[in-house]
Amino acid sequence: MVIQLLDHWNLPTEDQLTLLGLPPTNKSALNRYRQGEPIGVEVDQYARVGHLLTIHKSLRILFPNNKADLYGWIKSKNKTFENLTPVEIIKEFGFTGLLMVRSYLELKVGKI
Repeated sequence: MVIQLLDHWNLPTEDQLTLLGLPPTNKSALNRYRQGEPIGVEVDQYARVGHLLTIHKSLRILFPNNKADLYGWIKSKNKTFENLTPVEIIKEFGFTGLLMVRSYLELKVGKI
């Protein structure tokens, strides 16, 4: 499911790997996941998948009728993140960046 999400976000392979907590050169792992192999055994990877799916859930609540925003938000510059995209925040801050993006969206959803 998370692989489909990454595809919908239309991110470069290197960014997809980074979001999953893998080295950007580990393209073979991503190919294995696309073929149905379970994503890793590391707790970090499972947590990342959970956070990515929660980000998607929040985006579905925020943009229920706008697929362009639903799938494009992750690559859109955001004033809250000092004009960086959420992907750039995650790449720059790693797991902490992932939590920052998730928390931001959960706060936005709570205000609806």
